[in-house]
Amino acid sequence: MSEFLSIAPDVRLGKGVKLSRFINLYGCEIGDETKIGAFVEVQKKAKIGKRCKISSHTFICEGVTIEDNVFVGHGVTFINDTYPHAANADGTLQTEADWKVETTLVKKGASIGSGSTILCNVTIGENAIVGAGSVVTKDVPANAVVAGNPARVLRKINQKKMEVA
Repeated sequence: MSEFLSIAPDVRLGKGVKLSRFINLYGCEIGDETKIGAFVEVQKKAKIGKRCKISSHTFICEGVTIEDNVFVGHGVTFINDTYPHAANADGTLQTEADWKVETTLVKKGASIGSGSTILCNVTIGENAIVGAGSVVTKDVPANAVVAGNPARVLRKINQKKMEVA
C-alpha cells in the first residue's frame, strides 16, 4: 500500500491513524485515531487533532488547525490567502517570502459538510455544523448550524439533548 502514499518524513502521525491510498502529507501533524480518506492533501504546518475524520478529496493547507473530534466531509477546501497572486508587480513569480499565511481554526466537535469552502481568518466554533456546499466567510459561533454562500446561521443546537433547536 505504501506505493500509493506520499508521506514526507517530517509528518507527525499519532497512534492508530488510518490512512487511505492516494494521499499527500508533508510537514503536518495528525492526532491519534484520526482517519484520512483518499485523495486528501495536508500541507506543512497544518494540524489535525485526535479522532477526526477527513473525507476524500479534501485540501487542508498551511495555517489550518483542526481540533479533536472534527468531521470534514468530501471535497472540502480550506484557503490561506485572502488576496492570492501568482506574480509580483514586477512580473516575477511569487515565492513564500512574498506572502503571509492566514490562519483558520476549526474547534472541537465541529462538522463541515461536503463541498464546503472555508476562507482564511475564520474560526468554526465548537460543535458547529457547516452545511454541505457552504462558503464560510466569517466566524461560525459554537453550537450553530450554518449554510449557504455566504454561510449564515440557520439555528442553534441544544447541547443538552444534542438536537437541532
